[in-house]
Amino acid sequence: IQNAPDAPEYVTIGFDKGTPVSVNGKTLSPLALLTELNRIGAKHGAGQVDMVENRLVGIKSRGVYETPGGTLLYAAHRELERLVLDRETMHCKETLAIRYAELVYNGQWFSTLRAALDGFVEVSQRAVTGSSTLKLYKGNVRPAGSTAAQSLYLQDLASFTDTEFYDQKDARGFIRLFGLPMKVAGIVERKNKNDHAFTGI
Repeated sequence: IQNAPDAPEYVTIGFDKGTPVSVNGKTLSPLALLTELNRIGAKHGAGQVDMVENRLVGIKSRGVYETPGGTLLYAAHRELERLVLDRETMHCKETLAIRYAELVYNGQWFSTLRAALDGFVEVSQRAVTGSSTLKLYKGNVRPAGSTAAQSLYLQDLASFTDTEFYDQKDARGFIRLFGLPMKVAGIVERKNKNDHAFTGI
């Protein structure tokens, strides 16, 4: 990493329905795309992993990996998803991605579960079309911007100013309802403590 360039480099990765299709505006085949990202990422020391992992048979092993291209793809894809997926789909995807990776890692590619999860992937990736730009510097990979036609980010709404979509007065009722289960739990807890104190239990 210390031998990486002293100046950062920016790389833009384009996606079509979740599939990477271009690097810096140039359309490439899957193999050529990964090869190019490996070249760019390796130059900046990206994707070096030194970890202790759990094997399927239960033993722990130390693994040292270099995956510059994969690291760039993961980072760019994640940033684009954050822009176009709603909160619940994003949360579910993050959970299922770990399970999917476990299935593949454990050699269960042809399992029914993996095939079923592909259905979720297909639907969730329909809007993941656009591009993400990353800043590479001394082993670090930082998001530097994303664009997508189906972006769910609305600047006026995100600023929490009064608009046709958002009225700050509505927050009061939402907060009351959202906190109601915790309020009820607190009332019951205090009641139980008082009952125990009264009976001496």
